[in-house]
Amino acid sequence: MKNQLKTIFLLGVLSAILIGFGGLLGPGYLYGFTALALILNVGAYFFSDRLVLRMSGAQEVTPEQAPALHRMVDELAHRAGIPKPRVCIIPEPHPNAFATGRNPEHGVVAVSEGIMRLLTERELRGVLAHELAHIKNRDILVSTIAATIAAAVGYLANALSFAAIFGGSNQDDEGEGSAGGGLLLALVTPFLAMLVQMGISRAREYMADEAGARIADDPEALASALAKLAQGAELMPMHEPQPATASLFIVNPLTGGGSLMNWLSTHPPMGERIRRLRAMSRQGQRVAA
Repeated sequence: MKNQLKTIFLLGVLSAILIGFGGLLGPGYLYGFTALALILNVGAYFFSDRLVLRMSGAQEVTPEQAPALHRMVDELAHRAGIPKPRVCIIPEPHPNAFATGRNPEHGVVAVSEGIMRLLTERELRGVLAHELAHIKNRDILVSTIAATIAAAVGYLANALSFAAIFGGSNQDDEGEGSAGGGLLLALVTPFLAMLVQMGISRAREYMADEAGARIADDPEALASALAKLAQGAELMPMHEPQPATASLFIVNPLTGGGSLMNWLSTHPPMGERIRRLRAMSRQGQRVAA
C-alpha cells in the first residue's frame, strides 16, 4: 500500500511538472502539456522499464548465452517466491547491477560485464538476491518512475533554460522577468527531483540489502560484494552515466565527490550498509526465503 501511494505521488509530481512547464511557456501550451502529462503517466507505468534498459544499454540474454547467470537467478527467484525475471547484461566494464519492471511478473535483472568479472560466484549471488529483493518488495516501479521523472525534468529543464536565455532578448521588463523565472525554475526543478529520488532510494537500499541477505541466506556474500563494488566503481567509472537512473543501481555509478556528494547521493553510505549486513551475519540470522 505504501509503495502504491508513492507511485501515485510520483505520477502526480510528473504531471505537475509537465503542466507547470506548459503554463510557464504560455497559455497556448497548457492544454498540450496536460495531454502530454496524461500520455507520460500511462507510458511511465507500462514502458518505463524499457526506457531504463535502453538508457543503460542492457541487452537480454538467453540461458544458452549465460547459463551460470540464469541458473543463479532461477534458484534465487524460487527462494524468493517470485517468477523468474528476464536477465540482461550491460556491455560495460563498470561493475554494477540493477532491477526494473512494474511488478514481479514483469521483472528484469541487469548486470554489467564488469561485475561478473570482479565478483566471485558467491558474491554475485548475493548481488542478484539484492536485486530480486527489490522485485519481491515491489519497489522497483516506484524507483523506475522516479528515474523517468528525473529524465523528463532534465530534458525539459534544458529546453526551458535554452528558451529563457535565447528567447528573451527582445522582450520588455516583464518578459525578462518571466525569462528569469523560467531559468530559475529550470535550475531548481532537477534538484527537487533528485531530492525525491534520494528519499526513496536510500530507504529501499537498506531494505533490499536485508531482504536479499535473507533470500540468499548469506549476508556476508553481499557485504563482501559491496566492499568490492565500492572500490571497483571508483577504479572503473561508468561510461557516460545517466544521473536520472543512478538510483536504480546497487552502487551509485556517479562516483567521486567527497562529503557533499555523499550527502547528496541517492544511495546510503556504503560503510553503513556493509556494517548492517555483517551484523546480521554475526548474529546468525539465517532465515530461509
